[in-house]
Amino acid sequence: MAEPLLALAGVHTHIGQYHILQGVDFAVPRGELTMLLGRNGAGKTTALRTILGLWRASAGSIRLDGAEIANEDTPTIAGRSVAYVPESMGIFAGLTVRENLVLAARAGPPAAERLETIFRFFPPMKKFWDLAAGNLSGGQKQMLSISRAIVEPRKLILIDEPTKGLAPAIIQNLIEAFAELKRTDTTILMVEQNFHAARSLGDSVAVMDAGRIVHAGRMAELAADDALQTKLLGLSLEAHQ
Repeated sequence: MAEPLLALAGVHTHIGQYHILQGVDFAVPRGELTMLLGRNGAGKTTALRTILGLWRASAGSIRLDGAEIANEDTPTIAGRSVAYVPESMGIFAGLTVRENLVLAARAGPPAAERLETIFRFFPPMKKFWDLAAGNLSGGQKQMLSISRAIVEPRKLILIDEPTKGLAPAIIQNLIEAFAELKRTDTTILMVEQNFHAARSLGDSVAVMDAGRIVHAGRMAELAADDALQTKLLGLSLEAHQ
């Protein structure tokens, strides 16, 4: 087995008096899309934010490409070619689409070929290039948030519920874009509640419950096992669509 790009071992995270992550162990295989699933409140978003250093792990190891990052700050971790798409999208509403993408490109103005890739994934980004991001629809704002994450080649992208609240047509557009992105060297860790998206995109899966990983394996195996889905998630994944 090749060394995973990202590995968490015994990770605990406290937020104030609350002990959210309680010994989290899972790995994200290099070059794959790993789904992080679980009931609401299981600790999925906390796991993403802890990986990025937005919340500091109180114990345990987080290794990215062989390097320990558990005690690094967020700018340092981001500088290791890690991007984050939060559930809140994290765009600058008062800036144009162009300005949002320029700010996200750490190495300077976005390369023309990279922009063409983004425009192919998300045509509204080209159409609304000079429009303030706050004037975009919800689906278009999500496209912009993801575009910011991929405006440069990234080693790892952390994505929190990208399809939440979006229309089915927009979700399908996102699925197609992520499917193409998977064919590059990008590794993705995604929190998702939409079963169609999870089943369509996931290579591997980790399931959280009460701050711990309770299952890890191949996404196809979980998608084919209704009894296991019910045991881990409380109901069949079909009900999450």
